[in-house]
Amino acid sequence: MADTAEDVHMTEEKVEEEQQEQEYDLDKIKLLPGASEDGTAASFQIIDEDHTLGNALRYIIMKNPEVEFCGYSIPHPSENKLNIRIQTYGNISAVEALHQGLDNLSELCTVIEDKFSEKIEAGGYKTTEP
Repeated sequence: MADTAEDVHMTEEKVEEEQQEQEYDLDKIKLLPGASEDGTAASFQIIDEDHTLGNALRYIIMKNPEVEFCGYSIPHPSENKLNIRIQTYGNISAVEALHQGLDNLSELCTVIEDKFSEKIEAGGYKTTEP
């Protein structure tokens, strides 16, 4: 019976963790002024991010054949803000391109994490320090 109560407690913790992960920070990404009227060009500001996300996201978004231009900048080194500009050929909006880029980058990171975990679990590597 103690095992059942422990299992229920572990399940409740997992549900709480998943709910916390699903909560979105609505102030994380802002649409900056100056977007085109048709939505094919827009600039966004992402708070608390740096070159790590900026360069990876720019690369993934530029892989989309519907995207004409994507660039990012860090306005000032002392501010944790990332500005990203996206221009499309017109078949999709800049917002859609950003969403697709974020989804694709997330999927890529999941694949890398899974392969890394598989290799760690498989073992067969040296663990001695040089």
